Amino acid sequence: MAGDSARERAHARGLYPAPASEGRSRNMRANRRADTKPEVALRRELHRLGYRYRKDLPLVLDSGVRVRPDIVFTARRIAVFVDGCFWHVCPDHGRQPTSNEWYWTPKLKRNIARDQLVTTALADAGWHVVRIWEHVPLPDAIAAVTSAMD
Repeated sequence: MAGDSARERAHARGLYPAPASEGRSRNMRANRRADTKPEVALRRELHRLGYRYRKDLPLVLDSGVRVRPDIVFTARRIAVFVDGCFWHVCPDHGRQPTSNEWYWTPKLKRNIARDQLVTTALADAGWHVVRIWEHVPLPDAIAAVTSAMD
């Protein structure tokens, strides 16, 4: 497969680490950018409650920042992000990687910096930003979103 040879070349150039095992590689490829279980559960409940929204809507702000919130209430200008504990370094559940730190530590720091940039850019453009950790119980997540609508 073409992706495999490109991946092997990137490993050889030291751009990112080779997987520790095929199982780990399969596990990492299975991580989703969108439609994660916590995100789908939140969307399903919001829809059940009668709220209508756009999902994974690309926004290009006047500042030039491009962003794809998980849930967007366009008329109310509310952007909702459901952040994974590992990828966004949750203060409760995030952890420092123990292997390939040279790759993961800067990557996770870039994720944090990007989250801060996006939140600031959206706020500066007049949007209300709601960030919810994946471990937050669904009733609390619903409360966070609906309170932003008041």
